[in-house]
Amino acid sequence: MAQISKDTKIGELLNIFPESAPILMEIGMHCLGCPASQMETIEEAAMVHGIDGGLLVEKINAAMTAAGK
Repeated sequence: MAQISKDTKIGELLNIFPESAPILMEIGMHCLGCPASQMETIEEAAMVHGIDGGLLVEKINAAMTAAGK
């Protein structure tokens, strides 16, 4: 089972777990297809959107576990 971290790039996350897109969009990350967002880490993206990166990683990892990934 893959685990992501705050250093995982958004593009990598979407390749590993495309189901994370709605999680990212619900916190305001609406430009997931933008080239810049693809190279941004989860921590960087969370900081830009005023979100705690650690909590976001926990939420995504919990969703991945629930999905059996």
